[in-house]
Amino acid sequence: MDTSRWRVETFSSIDSTNTWVEEQARAGAAEGLVARTDFQTAGRGRLDRVWEAPPETALLCSVLLRPAVAADSLQLVVAAVALALRTAVAKLTMRTPDLKWPNDLLFGEKKVAGILAEVVASAAGPAIVVGFGVNCLSVDPTFTQATSLAAATGVDVAPTTLLQEVLLELDVLRPLLDRPAGLVVLRSLYLESLVTVGQGLQVTTPAGVVEGVGVGVDESGRLVVDVNGQHQVFGVGDVVHVRAQEQL
Repeated sequence: MDTSRWRVETFSSIDSTNTWVEEQARAGAAEGLVARTDFQTAGRGRLDRVWEAPPETALLCSVLLRPAVAADSLQLVVAAVALALRTAVAKLTMRTPDLKWPNDLLFGEKKVAGILAEVVASAAGPAIVVGFGVNCLSVDPTFTQATSLAAATGVDVAPTTLLQEVLLELDVLRPLLDRPAGLVVLRSLYLESLVTVGQGLQVTTPAGVVEGVGVGVDESGRLVVDVNGQHQVFGVGDVVHVRAQEQL
């Protein structure tokens, strides 16, 4: 399998792999640049959250992609990375994590991985920097809603080994982003993998909290929720799965 598209730069410590790759993208770096670190001093998660992990315990990485997709289909670019990460974890641990919309990987109700994507404008055209953090060997015990691959599966996966497998899987999915028919396939794979579909949900948006049931994703990968019989579409938002007993 061709992995020559990926150029991995490794840092013992860095403020944020996303920030570094964004800077390279603005300077015209080609698709395929990857930054990996053993420790981030200013790691970022979705919705302006902080992502923290003890040194050498997690895969902390960002990938530069330049697919020719419409702005309203960027969620499918992130979906490709999430699916690659999910498959890589499954192959290395023999346990498949749940994929929660838009791109969190869970074992049970505990998060093992998250993804943050940012669009960068550059002279070479728009770029998408997709960063992901995976708790591999351990997790800060104060993060009660998080887990690690080791704790959840009993398998110790080295961050470098996981990255190699993720890039192999991303090689398979990346060509789907280059044509409309590929995006249809990618959306289907994404939809099949989401445990959010069929779940009772609370979606927190800038306008407030919406409650309903996840019924699917649209052609752009946005979440479709049945709210009192009406379908509402969400491109951003913090989603909480509500257990059946909590809906009574």
